[in-house]
Amino acid sequence: MAREELTRLTGNGNGNGECGEDDCPNVYATKRGTFVVQGDVSEAFQPPTGEGLVEIPESVLREAFRALGW
Repeated sequence: MAREELTRLTGNGNGNGECGEDDCPNVYATKRGTFVVQGDVSEAFQPPTGEGLVEIPESVLREAFRALGW
């Protein structure tokens, strides 16, 4: 899935969807009703094969909820 197919819910900053080098934490919505989370890789535990862990600040998740009207 390409980034262009996702709806960015957080990290828009100045409203143009740019966030430095695209290295900030973000939450994206997919057309399938799922979410993609961009954040720092976490090593809290070893996830199952094919899965990964990322760590994002609470403020990013709250921003995503506001964008969805929750």
